[in-house]
Amino acid sequence: MQKAESSSSQDGGGQDVRLTVMEAIASRKVVEARYNRETIRLAPHLLFQRHGDLFISALNLGKTWRSDEDPRLGQFKLIGLAEARLIDESFDPLPDFTPDAPREDDVSLLAI
Repeated sequence: MQKAESSSSQDGGGQDVRLTVMEAIASRKVVEARYNRETIRLAPHLLFQRHGDLFISALNLGKTWRSDEDPRLGQFKLIGLAEARLIDESFDPLPDFTPDAPREDDVSLLAI
């Protein structure tokens, strides 16, 4: 009987995803990842914890904004990110970004 191979630790928000996101925040680099079965490009601004789960506040660079709408950060649960990797593309933080956690009971861990 053959032993089944375990999935990569980069899948499902594992430690490699966490480290990739932390490096992206520290270096202001874009992350490409699978999220809800789609490949997305994110500019992560903040890593935070909510009820024991890790999240990032990030700008989804592939999102289309209405002309009267300013781009804003979305919140992505880290466990939902798979195959995360840094790409050779830098980003500038949103001008109105503050490193505060989105909710009062959230805990900020790392911000740009």
